[in-house]
Amino acid sequence: MIRKLIGKVLRRPGKRILHAKHYGIRRDQLHSGALKVCDRLQDAGYEAYIVGGAVRDLLLGKSPKDFDVATSATPEQVRHVFHRSRIIGRRFRIVHVPFYDRGGEEIIEVTTFRGSADSPTDASGRIIRDNVYGTLEEDASRRDFTVNALYYDPNSDEIIDFHHGAEDLEKLQLVMIGDPVKRYHEDPVRMLRATRLSAKLGLQIAADTAKPIKEHAALLENIPSARLFDEMMKLLLSGKAWDCLQALRVYGLHRPLFPLLDKLMSQKETTTFLKQALLNTDQRLADDKPVSAGFLFAALLWHEVEAVWQKKIAAGEHKVPALVEAMNEVEAKVTKRLAIPNRYSAAMKEIWLLQPRFELRAGQKPFRLIEQPRFRAAYDFLLLRAECGLVEKELADWWTQFQASDDSTREVLISEAIAAGKGGEVEKAKRRKRSRTRKPATAKPAAAKSE
Repeated sequence: MIRKLIGKVLRRPGKRILHAKHYGIRRDQLHSGALKVCDRLQDAGYEAYIVGGAVRDLLLGKSPKDFDVATSATPEQVRHVFHRSRIIGRRFRIVHVPFYDRGGEEIIEVTTFRGSADSPTDASGRIIRDNVYGTLEEDASRRDFTVNALYYDPNSDEIIDFHHGAEDLEKLQLVMIGDPVKRYHEDPVRMLRATRLSAKLGLQIAADTAKPIKEHAALLENIPSARLFDEMMKLLLSGKAWDCLQALRVYGLHRPLFPLLDKLMSQKETTTFLKQALLNTDQRLADDKPVSAGFLFAALLWHEVEAVWQKKIAAGEHKVPALVEAMNEVEAKVTKRLAIPNRYSAAMKEIWLLQPRFELRAGQKPFRLIEQPRFRAAYDFLLLRAECGLVEKELADWWTQFQASDDSTREVLISEAIAAGKGGEVEKAKRRKRSRTRKPATAKPAAAKSE
């Protein structure tokens, strides 16, 4: 008890100035756009710092992907300094400052220091509007975790730390600023953020920060489905997607977010498939390759779709209409909690719809399939299924060879598939053709009536 009390006293908030060079941080490691934003705002007489994840990642020896700036300037004042910028958001207004290079447009997100005055909340304590501005110290106290409350001034080359964030990074621990229960009520998404940062950065969630999560998981039911989808995407694209999903399950956060997770992880076959899909995604991110959200959700929901699909086929429905119905049913169930945008759900459905067509290896069907715009994603999905033993490896190998061959070789491959009885519905088509060309039996003349 005494040791715990001493620890709390020693960890009292207070401004600490850290020299960035001591932590190996150099100005040339920072995004040129973020540096320009800080320079121009400071030249205009405002405070401006690079804040949050970028500073945290640099202290951990990682390369940041996002650079945010916090400033004493209001959104309108930032807008006046950067004429091409735009103010967005309602719950908390921020400014997007665009920069252009050969890679296209990049956005530096600029926020005004938030104040400590109470913001309006709903019945559950969730903050619904947060446009109260304040000082740098007040802004630090409003941030979620100590490791995200670090401010770097690239001109003085100093890091300002109010809540022992640098110390917590050295201890590899994630600590909530303030009372965790109150902070989770203010914004339940912080629970998702805790699990994601813990898995992504290898940080241990501090006991006081972790303890309330499971019993307050239901607070996520008050969060709009569109915002939950955004958080789900951050989890899946964290580079540690499998670890993130496991953490969701440990803390019970999957039930209000993605309740199918229990079902997916309860069987070895589905677990293997999902884990491999997410590990493949992590590897693509590590290799700086593009990742398709449609493909990710196709993998997440495939087993549920397939289960419903097979039930409908067993009930006598035709194969393709049954698949369409199964897709729509599962999507409707999921979108109650995750509002999957149409551009992603369309890609997801196309990947699913093309799977049965891989079984059809006769006539012109293989040629028509490889011309489909979504063929490559669907083929990758087929490879994943084959890798996990959900379809025959021979089928995936055949399509690998088919798409890499010239037309004459493709004809040979089709002939071989038909000869091996693996042309899909070839025999059924032949039977239909024979039944159409068969001559109707001649009716026997009626027996003569006796007079």
